[in-house]
Amino acid sequence: MPHTESGPFPAWLGVGGSPESVIRAARYGFSLMLAIIGGPPARFAPFSHLFGQALERFGRSARPVGVHGPGHVAVTDERAREEFWPHYLEVLRHYSKIRGFAVPTMESFMVEVGPEGALYVGSPETVAQKIAANLPALGASRFELKFGMGGLSHASLMTNIELYGTRVIPRVRELLERTELKQPTGQIPATTSREAI
Repeated sequence: MPHTESGPFPAWLGVGGSPESVIRAARYGFSLMLAIIGGPPARFAPFSHLFGQALERFGRSARPVGVHGPGHVAVTDERAREEFWPHYLEVLRHYSKIRGFAVPTMESFMVEVGPEGALYVGSPETVAQKIAANLPALGASRFELKFGMGGLSHASLMTNIELYGTRVIPRVRELLERTELKQPTGQIPATTSREAI
Protein backbone atom coordinates (compact mmCIF):
# COMPACT_ATOMS: atom_id res chain seq x y z
CA MET A 1 0.00 0.00 0.00
CA PRO A 2 1.52 3.36 -0.98
CA HIS A 3 2.06 5.79 1.90
CA THR A 4 1.84 9.54 2.14
CA GLU A 5 2.73 11.86 5.00
CA SER A 6 -0.74 11.28 6.45
CA GLY A 7 -0.64 7.48 6.17
CA PRO A 8 -1.56 4.82 3.65
CA PHE A 9 -2.98 5.88 0.33
CA PRO A 10 -5.71 3.40 -0.62
CA ALA A 11 -5.05 1.86 -4.00
CA TRP A 12 -7.49 -0.07 -6.18
CA LEU A 13 -6.51 -2.51 -8.90
CA GLY A 14 -8.84 -2.52 -11.89
CA VAL A 15 -9.60 -5.88 -13.45
CA GLY A 16 -11.65 -6.67 -16.51
CA GLY A 17 -12.26 -10.38 -16.34
CA SER A 18 -9.01 -12.17 -15.67
CA PRO A 19 -8.84 -14.42 -12.58
CA GLU A 20 -5.08 -13.85 -12.53
CA SER A 21 -5.64 -10.11 -12.13
CA VAL A 22 -8.04 -10.72 -9.25
CA ILE A 23 -5.47 -12.92 -7.51
CA ARG A 24 -2.73 -10.34 -8.14
CA ALA A 25 -4.86 -7.64 -6.45
CA ALA A 26 -5.24 -9.90 -3.41
CA ARG A 27 -1.55 -10.86 -3.36
CA TYR A 28 -0.51 -7.21 -3.13
CA GLY A 29 -3.33 -6.24 -0.76
CA PHE A 30 -5.07 -3.80 -3.09
CA SER A 31 -8.80 -3.22 -3.21
CA LEU A 32 -10.50 -4.69 -6.28
CA MET A 33 -12.22 -2.57 -8.94
CA LEU A 34 -14.28 -4.58 -11.42
CA ALA A 35 -14.14 -2.73 -14.75
CA ILE A 36 -17.29 -3.92 -16.51
CA ILE A 37 -17.77 -2.46 -19.98
CA GLY A 38 -20.04 -5.02 -21.61
CA GLY A 39 -22.33 -7.93 -20.93
CA PRO A 40 -24.20 -8.86 -17.76
CA PRO A 41 -22.46 -7.49 -14.66
CA ALA A 42 -23.59 -10.54 -12.67
CA ARG A 43 -21.03 -12.66 -14.50
CA PHE A 44 -18.34 -10.85 -12.47
CA ALA A 45 -19.72 -12.03 -9.10
CA PRO A 46 -17.37 -15.06 -9.03
CA PHE A 47 -14.43 -12.64 -9.15
CA SER A 48 -15.57 -11.01 -5.90
CA HIS A 49 -15.75 -14.45 -4.30
CA LEU A 50 -12.34 -15.41 -5.70
CA PHE A 51 -10.91 -12.14 -4.36
CA GLY A 52 -12.12 -12.92 -0.84
CA GLN A 53 -10.68 -16.43 -1.02
CA ALA A 54 -7.35 -15.17 -2.34
CA LEU A 55 -7.07 -12.49 0.36
CA GLU A 56 -7.61 -15.18 2.97
CA ARG A 57 -5.09 -17.50 1.33
CA PHE A 58 -2.47 -14.72 1.33
CA GLY A 59 -3.21 -13.91 4.98
CA ARG A 60 -4.54 -10.46 4.18
CA SER A 61 -7.46 -8.67 5.78
CA ALA A 62 -10.69 -8.13 3.83
CA ARG A 63 -10.50 -5.41 1.19
CA PRO A 64 -13.39 -3.68 -0.57
CA VAL A 65 -14.66 -4.47 -4.05
CA GLY A 66 -15.90 -1.75 -6.38
CA VAL A 67 -17.52 -1.52 -9.79
CA HIS A 68 -16.44 0.84 -12.57
CA GLY A 69 -18.98 1.18 -15.35
CA PRO A 70 -19.58 3.48 -18.30
CA GLY A 71 -22.71 5.55 -18.44
CA HIS A 72 -24.55 8.80 -18.89
CA VAL A 73 -27.32 10.42 -16.85
CA ALA A 74 -29.88 12.81 -18.33
CA VAL A 75 -33.32 14.01 -17.29
CA THR A 76 -35.07 11.08 -19.03
CA ASP A 77 -34.06 7.63 -20.22
CA GLU A 78 -34.78 8.63 -23.81
CA ARG A 79 -32.66 11.74 -23.64
CA ALA A 80 -29.74 9.91 -22.05
CA ARG A 81 -29.84 7.25 -24.77
CA GLU A 82 -30.17 9.83 -27.57
CA GLU A 83 -27.17 11.79 -26.25
CA PHE A 84 -24.98 8.76 -25.56
CA TRP A 85 -25.69 6.35 -28.42
CA PRO A 86 -24.04 8.13 -31.41
CA HIS A 87 -20.82 8.77 -29.50
CA TYR A 88 -20.76 5.27 -28.01
CA LEU A 89 -21.19 3.83 -31.50
CA GLU A 90 -18.39 5.98 -32.90
CA VAL A 91 -15.93 5.08 -30.13
CA LEU A 92 -16.73 1.37 -30.21
CA ARG A 93 -16.62 1.28 -34.01
CA HIS A 94 -13.05 2.60 -33.78
CA TYR A 95 -11.96 0.17 -31.07
CA SER A 96 -13.69 -2.81 -32.65
CA LYS A 97 -11.17 -2.59 -35.49
CA ILE A 98 -8.27 -2.57 -33.04
CA ARG A 99 -9.55 -5.12 -30.52
CA GLY A 100 -11.58 -7.36 -32.80
CA PHE A 101 -15.04 -7.18 -31.24
CA ALA A 102 -18.37 -6.59 -32.94
CA VAL A 103 -19.60 -3.09 -33.70
CA PRO A 104 -22.65 -2.43 -31.52
CA THR A 105 -26.10 -2.22 -33.03
CA MET A 106 -29.05 -0.29 -31.64
CA GLU A 107 -30.44 -3.63 -30.47
CA SER A 108 -27.25 -4.58 -28.60
CA PHE A 109 -27.07 -1.06 -27.15
CA MET A 110 -30.61 -1.37 -25.79
CA VAL A 111 -29.62 -4.65 -24.11
CA GLU A 112 -26.57 -2.99 -22.53
CA VAL A 113 -28.62 -0.06 -21.14
CA GLY A 114 -31.27 -2.48 -19.87
CA PRO A 115 -31.29 -4.06 -16.41
CA GLU A 116 -28.93 -6.91 -17.39
CA GLY A 117 -26.42 -4.80 -19.34
CA ALA A 118 -23.21 -3.03 -18.38
CA LEU A 119 -24.10 0.54 -19.42
CA TYR A 120 -25.54 2.89 -16.79
CA VAL A 121 -27.42 5.13 -19.21
CA GLY A 122 -30.75 6.71 -18.30
CA SER A 123 -32.62 8.96 -15.94
CA PRO A 124 -31.40 9.36 -12.35
CA GLU A 125 -33.92 6.76 -11.15
CA THR A 126 -33.00 4.23 -13.82
CA VAL A 127 -29.28 4.57 -13.16
CA ALA A 128 -29.72 4.50 -9.37
CA GLN A 129 -31.86 1.35 -9.52
CA LYS A 130 -29.27 -0.39 -11.67
CA ILE A 131 -26.37 0.57 -9.41
CA ALA A 132 -28.28 -0.45 -6.28
CA ALA A 133 -29.11 -3.82 -7.84
CA ASN A 134 -25.58 -4.54 -9.03
CA LEU A 135 -23.57 -3.56 -5.95
CA PRO A 136 -24.95 -6.29 -3.66
CA ALA A 137 -25.05 -8.81 -6.53
CA LEU A 138 -21.33 -8.25 -7.08
CA GLY A 139 -20.29 -8.08 -3.44
CA ALA A 140 -19.26 -4.46 -4.01
CA SER A 141 -19.40 -1.35 -1.83
CA ARG A 142 -18.24 1.30 -4.30
CA PHE A 143 -19.40 2.42 -7.72
CA GLU A 144 -17.54 4.69 -10.13
CA LEU A 145 -19.42 6.02 -13.12
CA LYS A 146 -17.15 6.40 -16.13
CA PHE A 147 -18.78 9.41 -17.74
CA GLY A 148 -17.61 11.74 -20.45
CA MET A 149 -17.94 9.66 -23.62
CA GLY A 150 -15.99 11.50 -26.30
CA GLY A 151 -18.16 13.83 -28.35
CA LEU A 152 -20.78 14.63 -25.72
CA SER A 153 -21.46 18.34 -25.36
CA HIS A 154 -20.20 20.28 -22.37
CA ALA A 155 -23.81 20.96 -21.32
CA SER A 156 -24.62 17.23 -21.40
CA LEU A 157 -21.55 16.44 -19.31
CA MET A 158 -22.38 19.10 -16.74
CA THR A 159 -25.98 17.85 -16.50
CA ASN A 160 -24.66 14.30 -16.09
CA ILE A 161 -22.36 15.36 -13.24
CA GLU A 162 -25.09 17.38 -11.52
CA LEU A 163 -27.71 14.63 -11.75
CA TYR A 164 -25.26 11.94 -10.67
CA GLY A 165 -24.22 13.92 -7.61
CA THR A 166 -27.57 15.36 -6.56
CA ARG A 167 -30.02 12.62 -7.55
CA VAL A 168 -28.33 9.30 -8.36
CA ILE A 169 -25.97 8.97 -5.39
CA PRO A 170 -28.55 9.93 -2.75
CA ARG A 171 -31.08 7.55 -4.33
CA VAL A 172 -28.59 4.66 -4.41
CA ARG A 173 -27.87 5.23 -0.72
CA GLU A 174 -31.59 5.21 0.01
CA LEU A 175 -32.14 2.00 -1.95
CA LEU A 176 -29.20 0.25 -0.28
CA GLU A 177 -30.43 1.34 3.14
CA ARG A 178 -33.80 -0.26 2.40
CA THR A 179 -31.97 -3.44 1.39
CA GLU A 180 -30.09 -3.40 4.71
CA LEU A 181 -33.31 -3.01 6.65
CA LYS A 182 -34.82 -6.05 4.94
CA GLN A 183 -31.95 -8.31 6.01
CA PRO A 184 -32.46 -10.49 9.10
CA THR A 185 -30.53 -9.32 12.18
CA GLY A 186 -26.87 -10.23 11.87
CA GLN A 187 -27.23 -10.79 8.12
CA ILE A 188 -26.44 -7.31 6.82
CA PRO A 189 -24.26 -7.85 3.78
CA ALA A 190 -20.85 -6.18 3.74
CA THR A 191 -21.77 -4.85 0.31
CA THR A 192 -24.08 -2.12 1.55
CA SER A 193 -21.53 0.42 2.69
CA ARG A 194 -22.86 3.72 1.40
CA GLU A 195 -20.06 6.14 2.19
CA ALA A 196 -18.09 5.30 -0.94
CA ILE A 197 -20.81 5.21 -3.57
